Amino acid sequence: MPKKTLITKKIDEAKEILRKLGLPPAQQNEISALTLLALCGIKPNDPWAKSHRHSLTVSKGVMDFVAAEFKKKYAPNTRETVRRQVLHQFVQAYLVDYNPDNSTLPTNSPRSHYAITESALAVIKTFGTKDWSVSLQGFVAQHGRLAERYRKQRTKNLVPIVLSNGKKLELSPGEHNEVQSAVIHEFAPRFAPGSKVLYLGDTAKKNLYVDEKILANLGIPITEHDKLPDIVLFDSKKKWLFLIEVVTSHGPMSPKRVVELEVMLKNCKVGKVFVTAFPNFTEFRKHTPEIAWETEVWLADIPDHMIHYNGDKFFGPR
Repeated sequence: MPKKTLITKKIDEAKEILRKLGLPPAQQNEISALTLLALCGIKPNDPWAKSHRHSLTVSKGVMDFVAAEFKKKYAPNTRETVRRQVLHQFVQAYLVDYNPDNSTLPTNSPRSHYAITESALAVIKTFGTKDWSVSLQGFVAQHGRLAERYRKQRTKNLVPIVLSNGKKLELSPGEHNEVQSAVIHEFAPRFAPGSKVLYLGDTAKKNLYVDEKILANLGIPITEHDKLPDIVLFDSKKKWLFLIEVVTSHGPMSPKRVVELEVMLKNCKVGKVFVTAFPNFTEFRKHTPEIAWETEVWLADIPDHMIHYNGDKFFGPR
């Protein structure tokens, strides 16, 4: 059997071990598998029963082992990826002990090292044997699965939103979606009372909520959701469409953005109100030169007030 095939097979086995031990998908890749192999001292021809505990640094330990035994040479700056995106999660999953030979080492010490835990080692040595299933269950029962802990944390941090029709949504965590929640719960009741949410994006799911029927009735192309702003509200009494861009990192309602939306909405005959929502005044100041005239600015931390970029016009459609 060619050595390359042995290498591939051993890497695939390491990925399977990580998956079964409950590591998140981001730690089931090749670099994670190779790190596990290095920490266990397993070469392409070795059975997993030969796994043993030994302390390794990142560069001279893990990466040198991977290069020598698995012919995988990574750039020197990859050591930070291994440290931050592999080993930190291995420690959280109880697979690895951090600085077991000297717990007093500072965080940035070049002598920082890692070793497979005794409990993880006992399980890994049974991989491919009749004892694997039982030992795996024992490890998971004692330590849990990191992937499940991460999912619970993400769920706990979701940003809740309740639409005017009573529908409840949950946005992924983050400042952008916190401002979106503020737009629904604070901006809309003050400046667009009685309006309906026609579109709501999410940083994790672009088209989180879409009212396709009303959008179609208004002449808004259903196939171009990716070009809509973050939030679209409709006040059916005033016949006003609120096009709201939430800014925490991307741009505001700039002249270019307004023109793009006007072209896209050329068949929509209701009045259009262009709004940029910011989390605070500090973020607003960063973007003031980019904001288009005849648009509106709303700050989540000053919810009762609006800044009008409308010259001698008052709040309303362009």
